[in-house]
Amino acid sequence: MTVHVLGVRHHGPGSARSVVLALEEVRPATLVVEGPPELDAVVPLLADAATVPPVAGLVYDVAAPRRSLFYPLADFSPEWVAIRWALSRGVPVRFADLAGRHLLAPEPATGDTDDEAAGRLPFGEAEEPGTTAPDQSADGPEAPGSEESPDGSGAPEVADADVRQDVVAVLARTAGYADPERWWEDAVEQRHADVLARFAHLRDAIAAVRAADPALSDAHNDRREASMRTVLRDVLDAGDVAVVCGAFHAPALDPRGFPSAAADARLLRGLPRTKVAATWVPWTSARLAASSGYGAGVEAPGWYRHLFETWSTGDALPDPRARDHDVASSWLVRVARALREEGLPAPPASVVDAVRLAESLAAVRGRPAVGLDELTDATRGVLTEGADLPLAVVHRRLVVGEEIGEVPAATPMVPLAADLAARQRSLRLKPTATSSTTTLDLRTDNGRARSVLLHRLRALGVPWGTPADDTRTLGTFKEVWELEWQPELAVAVVDASRYGATVLDATEARVAERAREAEGLAELGRLVETCLVADLPVALGAVVDTLAEATAHQHDLRVLLETVEPLARTVRYGDVRRTDSGRVGALLTTVLARARVGLRAGCQALDDDLATRTRIALESAHRGVALLADPQRSEPWFRALAGLVADGSVHGTVDGRAVRLLHDAGRVDTGDVAARMSRRLSLAGDPADGAAWLESFLGGEAVLLHDHALLEVVDGWVSGIGDDVFADLLPVLRRTFSGFGVAERRRIGAQLAGASRTGETVREVDDDRALPAVLAVARMLGLEVAS
Repeated sequence: MTVHVLGVRHHGPGSARSVVLALEEVRPATLVVEGPPELDAVVPLLADAATVPPVAGLVYDVAAPRRSLFYPLADFSPEWVAIRWALSRGVPVRFADLAGRHLLAPEPATGDTDDEAAGRLPFGEAEEPGTTAPDQSADGPEAPGSEESPDGSGAPEVADADVRQDVVAVLARTAGYADPERWWEDAVEQRHADVLARFAHLRDAIAAVRAADPALSDAHNDRREASMRTVLRDVLDAGDVAVVCGAFHAPALDPRGFPSAAADARLLRGLPRTKVAATWVPWTSARLAASSGYGAGVEAPGWYRHLFETWSTGDALPDPRARDHDVASSWLVRVARALREEGLPAPPASVVDAVRLAESLAAVRGRPAVGLDELTDATRGVLTEGADLPLAVVHRRLVVGEEIGEVPAATPMVPLAADLAARQRSLRLKPTATSSTTTLDLRTDNGRARSVLLHRLRALGVPWGTPADDTRTLGTFKEVWELEWQPELAVAVVDASRYGATVLDATEARVAERAREAEGLAELGRLVETCLVADLPVALGAVVDTLAEATAHQHDLRVLLETVEPLARTVRYGDVRRTDSGRVGALLTTVLARARVGLRAGCQALDDDLATRTRIALESAHRGVALLADPQRSEPWFRALAGLVADGSVHGTVDGRAVRLLHDAGRVDTGDVAARMSRRLSLAGDPADGAAWLESFLGGEAVLLHDHALLEVVDGWVSGIGDDVFADLLPVLRRTFSGFGVAERRRIGAQLAGASRTGETVREVDDDRALPAVLAVARMLGLEVAS
């Protein structure tokens, strides 16, 4: 029996093609693939026709699902093609690596934190609460020098960059390459002849580098390789074995150099354990890309997919140059099609020129075949005429790709995930890998149901959708959402399953828990609104009860004011969503009454910071009252504002805004406002207080453009400020008028400049420059013009 070790780069299309050719040649009795052994139980699902890559194996801690790891597979991944080859021929598949039950377990002996435990993960991607740790890339070739440190900072874990050498970098330098990635592409990915010999040569070369520098490995890596050898020993009696693993591990998996089984057992003894579960989840091309945090060096998954598909279908071409030409020409045809779909010109003749340019660049650069760099340069030089902006379209749609995988219905799911999938199907709301905008009509049953589902998921901590614009969602019948399904949301769903088996039950429980943990009325008010939009009647009762109790003990005016707006939205828009908001309306009436009573006293003796907070809270409460359009609530509110501005001791920031609110509502006329402004801005008053009043009053719409009387008052006050305080007030004045647009400031300046002038305005005209235009108009009118 023979062990064929096929060292690859994870997600390398050339490696994938070489693996297929090698498997066809050796026909092993068993296939062993690097990966968590927990995936053995679910590997048959990859043979299901409903499984569409990219997908990822998900292994998670049952007690703490956010402690998890992903093992992504694309259709151009060597592991994927090997597994599909084996499953289609009835060849058993085993995963071999350090088990997830050890990797995800905390280490009480050393006091490891969750982040430190995540740093030990050797493959896939680690998921931790609130963060995503990139792939550990401990296998060398897939991302030279990219191992993650235990703290997730991205510093090397297996090799310190200052004192240790990267295996591929050493081989690249030996071959005369400065770029290890370029060497791997040229020497391994682009070459498919004599694949078994090439795998053997690569294994021997890496063995020599590792032997010369033992520091390239560490205790954690030794445990991983001991786990792999343990699996290999289990399957050797069945016949020939093919092992698909990261090239860094290939020398350690050659049976000729195996240590004793007892030695490997000692390395694995006493490791911490935790209970884990495994399944498959959809993945996305964007998540494979390095720009999205994936650390396996997959900067261009769409390009890799194109390479693999073209190589796989081009074997009938006997001439390697013809195959390379097919890669370049078919890629640029796709580029041209994408540009045309975006309304950009890309004629066929330019595609031909771009192919020629790319092949010439590869020859000049000494490349064995045209690569993505040459094709991108050719696209820029010929198809986009030097412009980089259209290349962003090519990068998003083709270089990265917009694919999202699918898993079969038989895939193990927690009940919550199954319920979510059923609701997505029933509402015809399919997850997509790309960001898309959807507008929901809340007047229809389907629109309301979709809105409810998206709001429930947000409340549950599964933010599949984000409101595109909060100001637009206040409309009675319309909501606009930005939808994008990220693979990490699968972990969030598993984590949220502890709250319930359905989306409704889980969200009700989660919101009730948040209500118990809320630290203030404002947060409880927002939760009331959440209950409204997510249609959570049980949670609404719990939140309202908590809010009512908290309101009874709340004496902070600002907190009461901040609670008004979310409650008002609940009352105002409850009818559209067919939600019973009666209890909320009663609570709103109570909150408003307490805010009105305490308004005047709560605005006394404020410092500048507290006055600013009060102004913001006052504006929020006023928006809520205006939203209700209910005279029984708005009239008492306006009387309270009028009483506030009648008190001359209120801070200028609060008084100025209150006057502006009354003025905009038509409760005070321009003459009254001018009189109040004159008193506040009188030379006998405090200039700093006057500046604060002015800044607060003028914020928002440019009222000075439409009211000349107010403009004259402001102009007179500014003109009369003494030199000794003008420098101190200048920043406030600048900040006040910086809120106006350029055109608005220009108009205000023009009005002030012309305030003292009378009669007609004389415009200066340059006769020499105007003469040609005058003569042209005269000729069009048929007038005789003297020469």
